[in-house]
Amino acid sequence: MNGNEFGRLFRFTTFGESHGEAMGCTVSGCPAGVEISEDEVQEELDRRKPGQSMITTSRGEPDEVSIKSGTLEGYTTGTPIGMVIQNKDARSGKYEPFITAPRPSHGDYTYSAKFGTRNWGGGGRSSARETVNWVAAGAVAKQVLDQSDHDVQVKAHVNQIGDITAEDVTWEDMLEHTEDNEVRCADPEVAEEMRDAIDRYQNEGDSIGGSVYFECRGVPRGLGAPRFDSFAARLGQAMFSIPATTAVEYGQGREARETLGSDRNEDWEFDDGTRDDVVSEEGDPVPVGNDHGGLQGGITTGEPIYGEVSWHAPVSIPKKQETVDWETGETKEAQVVGRHDPSLPPRAVPVVEAMLRVTILDFMLLAGRINPDRLDDRPGEYDTDYHPESPQNDPDDADTMTETVEDDED
Repeated sequence: MNGNEFGRLFRFTTFGESHGEAMGCTVSGCPAGVEISEDEVQEELDRRKPGQSMITTSRGEPDEVSIKSGTLEGYTTGTPIGMVIQNKDARSGKYEPFITAPRPSHGDYTYSAKFGTRNWGGGGRSSARETVNWVAAGAVAKQVLDQSDHDVQVKAHVNQIGDITAEDVTWEDMLEHTEDNEVRCADPEVAEEMRDAIDRYQNEGDSIGGSVYFECRGVPRGLGAPRFDSFAARLGQAMFSIPATTAVEYGQGREARETLGSDRNEDWEFDDGTRDDVVSEEGDPVPVGNDHGGLQGGITTGEPIYGEVSWHAPVSIPKKQETVDWETGETKEAQVVGRHDPSLPPRAVPVVEAMLRVTILDFMLLAGRINPDRLDDRPGEYDTDYHPESPQNDPDDADTMTETVEDDED
């Protein structure tokens, strides 16, 4: 199976199925000398893990991460970082009726048609549980960015559930309020409405879609390449990779189709030192506005990159539906009873943030803004603060040892 790797220099390759023994990923291309905290990776995983509220799946997974390689004494070594998350609460029995009778609108039939087989427990590889690996990789990217010379910040919040839409919020609102409620909406009052709506659909045995607004600040200008490797193209790939994504927008998004060129086009001015939201120096040319969402010609402008990702309603619902069993030739009534999210955006927020971080970091490494080999950008220097120290005293019974050679005196 192809398609299990994302990125060009900062790459992560994932493995695991929803009800398999474990999930995991290998992160390649992480520079050496990054102080990696397993606890910080765990913090991001805790934001995504199931069972964290009544509006998420009740599956009881602790999602405890274990870093198996790529670090020494708390620092990255430049070699692949291997991380494993064990599955603890898999219950495959409820999926047996759908082995040859595919669930409506799932990947059951398409996986079987492509490979002639599939891991059917919990949806196997097609399950959104697989995004736990993406969040782990994104947590590594976050620590690289945080320790670099660049002040890159990423934040997202749920801005719509069904027909309930939050008004535009500020960057500060997102930082302050997104994690204050189960819906992860930065508008506390609207969050309560969204929570009630999700409860209502859940009680009716149904589900509902929604969207997440994201914003990236501190991203330097000049990242991305024209055409197939533009920042916008890679952003779209990252967001559309998230299961159930139906639309990705940046800048004006869909509104641009109704906007005159004379209204959307933005004049240039010289930075007068008051544009704190733009990565520029005083006297640099900067756009007057940002309807383009921080990207022009597929390349970053230094302004905030912002946009929105939409998801359809979760397809695993207990309402009765109809399917066919290709083994028996029968039409059957299907009822998907299990532990599933009634709406995806609340748990998608950390996934969106993770994919934004790995995308930004990959472009920064490609552009040389961060040294791909080592974070301290000191090529050829071997005596570093993060290099392991030599033992001062070799044990007397050691199999191998070094001894100081005294110079002979004349």
